[in-house]
Amino acid sequence: MQSPFTLICRDCETDADREAAMHIRMEVFVEEQGVPPELEPDEYDADALHLIALNAFDPSHPVPVGTARVVDKGDGVAKIGRVAVRKTWRGWGVGEALMRRAMNAARARGMTTAILDAQVPVIPFYERLGFVAEGPVFDDAGIPHRRMTQRL
Repeated sequence: MQSPFTLICRDCETDADREAAMHIRMEVFVEEQGVPPELEPDEYDADALHLIALNAFDPSHPVPVGTARVVDKGDGVAKIGRVAVRKTWRGWGVGEALMRRAMNAARARGMTTAILDAQVPVIPFYERLGFVAEGPVFDDAGIPHRRMTQRL
């Protein structure tokens, strides 16, 4: 399917980028999925690398459509999380672009392993990107998840 937009995926560079990323997280996780609002933001946000995906079809007015973050867990481990794409933009490669950007950013920072906690229904998405599910299903904010890993 031909994309109806020009996608830019980059690090959050400004306060406006960070605000847009948090707005997307609130929209997807709190409003859409019912995650308690006190869980957004969390203690990892201050030190995490935040990413933003923009629809830049009109470069003078790019529209934020997705976000993700990378947390350095130490010992070469990157935890990718808070991957969120606005509902109307799903299915257009935004999530994949964010994940590839997150993995490349982790590699560039010397990390050798990526982990994430995937919501069970989207495990196949992460498997297509090379992640492997490990361990049992667990509850996170009332949503079933499973840990996934990938060597970078």
